[in-house]
Amino acid sequence: MVYNTGVAATIADVLLQVNAIKIKKQKYFVWASGIKSPIYCDNRILLSYPEKRTTVKRAFCQLIKNKFNEATAISGVATAGIGIGALVADALNLPFSYVRDKSKTHGRQNSIEGDIAAAAKIVVIEDLISTGGSTVKVVETLQQEGYNVIGAAAIFSYGFKRATQAFEKIGVPYYTLSEYRFLLDLLANKNVLTAEEKSRLQSWQVNPEAFG
Repeated sequence: MVYNTGVAATIADVLLQVNAIKIKKQKYFVWASGIKSPIYCDNRILLSYPEKRTTVKRAFCQLIKNKFNEATAISGVATAGIGIGALVADALNLPFSYVRDKSKTHGRQNSIEGDIAAAAKIVVIEDLISTGGSTVKVVETLQQEGYNVIGAAAIFSYGFKRATQAFEKIGVPYYTLSEYRFLLDLLANKNVLTAEEKSRLQSWQVNPEAFG
């Protein structure tokens, strides 16, 4: 769910400016799952641009203050959510941890890195939500360790229904700063996409497995 429509357009523009998001009108990207996609998103690039990452950081802070004001800690999803998550935690003066998709095979074999109070109310920060699976897994890892995860937030999402359903299933609300549909609107307004091209790219979001 997009946090704020005005913010969504701004963040989509920021991601385009730093080339974090690429759109192909044909000869689409192919995901590991075999799905053909007109969009490639790598928000880690954002960290290399101080002014732009500050815009995103401030948007996250406002989101958390408005939607998760009771938060007392931030956790990032490894690896892409670590950088922006740490920046947000620093800006809010909150403790930070990050969570791996699986435990280390050496040392203390941790899946959660950090020193977070047992009674903490945690917001999970992610760079990108597609199906929601990896973020939900991190939420469940924290819950299994006894932590209270009050919400999740990401820079961008593809707006898939399955992501919404995944978070509804675990009873944890999530918000994103921007989303695929706002990106298409922006590209159309910039005359990068024709009405026909926009319509076709919208069809990918409805049924990505059949696209291309």
